[in-house]
Amino acid sequence: MPEQSPLDPAEGDPFGPHHLPYGVFSTADEPGRRRLGVRIGGSVLDAGAAAHALGSPYAALLDRPNLNPLMAAGRTAWRDVRRALTAWVTVPAHRADIEPLLYPLHAVTLHLPYEVADYVDFYASEHHATNVGRIFRPDGLALPVNWKHLPIGYHGRAGTIVVSGTDVVRPSGQRKAPADPAPVFGPSVKLDIEAEVGFVVGAPSRQGGPVDLASFRDHVFGLCLLNDWSARDIQAWEYVPLGPFLGKSFATSVSAWVTPLEALDAARVRPPARTEDLLPYLDDTHDEEPGGFDLHLSVSLNGEVVSEPPFSTMYWTAAQQLAHMTVNGASLRTGDLFASGTVSGPAREQRGSLLELTWNGTEPLELQGGKRAFLEDGDEVTLTAWAPGPDGTRVGLGEVTGRIVPG
Repeated sequence: MPEQSPLDPAEGDPFGPHHLPYGVFSTADEPGRRRLGVRIGGSVLDAGAAAHALGSPYAALLDRPNLNPLMAAGRTAWRDVRRALTAWVTVPAHRADIEPLLYPLHAVTLHLPYEVADYVDFYASEHHATNVGRIFRPDGLALPVNWKHLPIGYHGRAGTIVVSGTDVVRPSGQRKAPADPAPVFGPSVKLDIEAEVGFVVGAPSRQGGPVDLASFRDHVFGLCLLNDWSARDIQAWEYVPLGPFLGKSFATSVSAWVTPLEALDAARVRPPARTEDLLPYLDDTHDEEPGGFDLHLSVSLNGEVVSEPPFSTMYWTAAQQLAHMTVNGASLRTGDLFASGTVSGPAREQRGSLLELTWNGTEPLELQGGKRAFLEDGDEVTLTAWAPGPDGTRVGLGEVTGRIVPG
């Protein structure tokens, strides 16, 4: 019986030819050379080498060490390249050229697939924001008064975006509990996760020119899973009045794979009903294309699933976040990354942070390896997700894994 080709992944594989996410890899024999790759099943295709082998006009975009040139090329190029890649991995006549250019995933090293320009993190889950408000303001308003009028966000640190598999060093900083007479300095004792979805900007925009809701697909290349690690004790002491700073900027982990928006057409859903009238630049009431995504996230701590947050419950959509981020005239750059904020659903088992899951440490998780209020050194967190794909398939987002090491 002939050996199965890597171009024929098992039925139901969430990384089949209907998906084809982009990444960057290197091989053991050429560790210093980074190549743009496309994942199919358990293999990665050297996209640049494939383009040269088949005489493709897209070789100049694909034979690169990262995704930035392709992302900057714009929506028409994204669509055309995706169609070409689909043909390369599905048309039998191409197999003799393509199969030698496939590498098993276990035999390659994956890298951050794009150069990050800027990073913005939002706060788009009503369930998460309400939980946080109840924890920290039990006698006040759970949601800030502006929360349902605009997507709240902060400008993060692009230089500490790391690819899945990178260890996360426990941060140190100032912290002060309410009963403490003065702040102290030391390692964070409330180190947390935030299960999020990140959106990667491809085509830039001009400064002074806002990007409207209808232009979302013209600028956003794809999406990925993202874990915005958080030192809750450092954050609590520093964040008034200007917001997150050192409690967030030490590390943000992203997947090694970027899923093109086009691969998620079957996963588009309407966002939750809005309870406040929105200003025109955010009003998506009559948009033909639903702004939400039906993504099913899963959070594992040391191999044990602790939460399954649903992205479909997010109040603010990525298109609204992009519109708000640029409405003042701020420009987009290729490689900009903006994140959804913590994804949490209405049920306890759908909360996307330990802050919520343990109610700020007062209700520790009972795990096989012992109780957890917040992360301990040696803990490993993995985010995975899937979405409905075309014709009953599933699209799997690349996982995000990080292990806590002492500082």
